[in-house]
Amino acid sequence: MKVKDKKIDDSLNRRDFCASIAAVAVTPPVEMAGLSLLNDNAPHDLSLTSAAVSETSHQIFFEAAQNMESVKTASVDLVVTSPPYPMIEMWDEIFSSQNSNVGTALKKDPMSAFELMHRELDKVWAECFRTLKDGGFLCINIGDATRSINKEFQLYNNHSRVVSSCLKIGFENLPNIIWRKQTNAPNKFMGSGMLPCGAYVTLEHEWILVFRKSGKRIYKLDRDKALRRSSAFFWEERNKWFSDLWEIKGVKQTIVNSQTRERNASFSLEIPFRLVNMYSQMGDVVLDPFMGMGTTLVASMLLGRNSIGFEIDKGLRPMIEDFVDNVDTNLMKRFVADRFNAHLAFIKERTSLGKNVKYSNKKLNCKV
Repeated sequence: MKVKDKKIDDSLNRRDFCASIAAVAVTPPVEMAGLSLLNDNAPHDLSLTSAAVSETSHQIFFEAAQNMESVKTASVDLVVTSPPYPMIEMWDEIFSSQNSNVGTALKKDPMSAFELMHRELDKVWAECFRTLKDGGFLCINIGDATRSINKEFQLYNNHSRVVSSCLKIGFENLPNIIWRKQTNAPNKFMGSGMLPCGAYVTLEHEWILVFRKSGKRIYKLDRDKALRRSSAFFWEERNKWFSDLWEIKGVKQTIVNSQTRERNASFSLEIPFRLVNMYSQMGDVVLDPFMGMGTTLVASMLLGRNSIGFEIDKGLRPMIEDFVDNVDTNLMKRFVADRFNAHLAFIKERTSLGKNVKYSNKKLNCKV
């Protein structure tokens, strides 16, 4: 990845950089940012679009997202994030560091601990509402939790608690997505094996909650309309992405060429890649208040969007900077080329079945 204009400011706990769209272009016929997928029968100004997003900017703040004062009000177009899941043991420490009452509540009153954890997340959702423009979207990947405390086993409904909070803040809840993460492990059940009344169904799904602020986005300027058209996706992608059931496995991250980054990522790149495509357009600003290793940031780079990330764990800073510096341009090109080749295979199959494909795109030199 061609990253330039690096700026590291320890006093602000911040990292700024720019990414050149041209650095990840695939020619011919695929271009990085949005692929300009619409059919050529409709007018749109590609030169205007190209000039507007020839370079994207990205900021990383190593601080808590409960107060994102560094981000201006109504300056963000899309939030894509996956927060720490309340009542999952690996996140107890980070919630306790933000509210000292969490640790005590976990021992005496688990439901109180659950509520205290969510109150910390509530602050972030309120900040997301403030920073989003009218018509902007908030997409939250979160899973429910199961846990035994004081010998009592129960489910903690994280997704419904988040929905309740976001509605109170003022968001509109749109149809949500179930991310099914099936496991084939023979011992995946919970409980007493094959005896009745003592086993529990497994949780093999998470949620992608979709919210919008203040109604539909309004397009008045020709420039915005042109950017929207040039951010279009393939017809078959629309049919797959706008389903309420996604079956995507957590996959090993392959965009980065670095020995320090070989790890399994449950937040697959495919998820923010779809969401950024679905709910933003080229040149938009995408915010991730729980950035982790930067998967949303990479999806934004791939799609010609600007991004802002917040990460509270400063210990991740060296790895995140290594991650940014070692994004492999060739792997990004392959990711885009695979997308285009999948479309060509779809068109070939559809044509072989005698189905009509009405439109063509001169820029891509194929049917769409």
